[in-house]
Amino acid sequence: MNLIDFTSSPESLLPPLVALTMAILTRRVLLSLGLGILLGGFLLADYSLVHTFSYVSSKALGVFVDGASLNWNNIFILFFLILLGMTTALLTLSGGTYAFAEWAQKRIKTKRGAKLLAVWLGVFIFIDDYFNSLAVGAIARPVTDRYYVSRSKLAYILDSTAAPMCVIMPASSWGAYIMTVVSGILVSHGITEYSALGAYMRLIPMNFYAIFALLMVFAVVWFDLNVGPMRQHELAAKQGKTDDKDDNAVDLTEESEIEESKNGRVSNLILPIVALIVATVYFMIASGANVLEDDGQAFSLLKAFENTNVGQSLCFGALVGIVVALITVARQKMPIKDVVITLWIGAKSMFGAILILAFAWTIGAVIKDMGTGAYLSTLVEGSIDDHWLPVILFLLSGVMAFSTGTSWGTFGIMLPIAGDMAGATDLALMLPMLSAVLAGSVFGDHCSPISDTTILSSTGARCNHIDHVSTQLPYALATAFISAVGFLVLGLTVNVWLGLLASSITFVLVCFALSIIAKSKMPTKA
Repeated sequence: MNLIDFTSSPESLLPPLVALTMAILTRRVLLSLGLGILLGGFLLADYSLVHTFSYVSSKALGVFVDGASLNWNNIFILFFLILLGMTTALLTLSGGTYAFAEWAQKRIKTKRGAKLLAVWLGVFIFIDDYFNSLAVGAIARPVTDRYYVSRSKLAYILDSTAAPMCVIMPASSWGAYIMTVVSGILVSHGITEYSALGAYMRLIPMNFYAIFALLMVFAVVWFDLNVGPMRQHELAAKQGKTDDKDDNAVDLTEESEIEESKNGRVSNLILPIVALIVATVYFMIASGANVLEDDGQAFSLLKAFENTNVGQSLCFGALVGIVVALITVARQKMPIKDVVITLWIGAKSMFGAILILAFAWTIGAVIKDMGTGAYLSTLVEGSIDDHWLPVILFLLSGVMAFSTGTSWGTFGIMLPIAGDMAGATDLALMLPMLSAVLAGSVFGDHCSPISDTTILSSTGARCNHIDHVSTQLPYALATAFISAVGFLVLGLTVNVWLGLLASSITFVLVCFALSIIAKSKMPTKA
């Protein structure tokens, strides 16, 4: 079937715009994504209903089948979600979450401490954003629930520590991918003064959005900066209520479907999670090493991460984690019937997230065929002063990641474009422009309801997805403003430290403004 070419047409924006608008207005994510998919298919199929059905079916099937073979990366990710759901349920059955909450309550005396626990876990578990959001959510949720932290606040913490940490850490799935793309850009422009790793390390202090998103999380937690919709969710949480993945309010003290053991130990939670982390890192390195060996290349840790199979590694790591969790349950001689029921409950808890993720992948494929990213990239072409390009690329990459729901896809499109633009104008702006793309991509990804990272953060926190998007938006926009100031100064001066200084001053002023807003909205005491 021949598809209509919308690459140079504003119509390419229609499917993501419809999906995003419907998601915000109706709060029904699957319906909204489905409408976006159907609209994109209808346009690409030249308004033929028969061809639309054929096209949409092929794209939906493409989530699981790639040509004549299975799309193992996506399948492994979905298996990982199911296994992690099962593992989390077993942690509850074994009493591990209860014991950890009791242990933490003796040492963590305040609501602020519970939130800081989630923040620090998010900072230290940086191997992969999917893993970060789900694993940290599983560990921190019992403690934040105990101190009546809203699930929306937890989702914000997960989302704003996962991608920002991954994008500035070389030893992560993100770092490996970015270095691969940057390496090709350096070669194509004959840059030999630094390697891909050297370029990546230089990009870290220029990634203003990642840096200040992390600092904003600490500021929000420490100073209790609850603004916008977040304030309502925090007030509801203080009354023992929060939002779950559906649209229903649930009592935080309500009994779970799983009968939680009160005789568990903290090790029942720690051991499976540690096993999962260690195994995942091992399989990431091992899968990358296998690729290097097949290609006849010498082993190095960074090269292994560049060639790792993320989906497979996460899935195999989760298998190890669930085996360890089953051992902790077996030690307590739990009835097999209870274990089987628990496993089903855990798997079932992930079905909603799996559906949303599958729909998000499908609309991503539709948006790619529509040429949305290519159209948006043409908007930077023209007679623009070179020094404005970093801030323009930051904003455009944000719009693109928001519209397409993928930061990695935006990296793939915009990094080469930024490299070519720098090569055609001023090579001194190469790194500032590349960093602007990285920062803007994470910003847009944070704001997008169709982003898989955003979806998994709401899944990890067990909160309503649109609630997470709406409560995170004010903080993401504030951080984007801070970053835009930095990129403006960076473009004008080509001095990273002046850009960082300008962003830091703006960050302090923004936090002060948020503090005033948060205090002015506080209810008066009777």
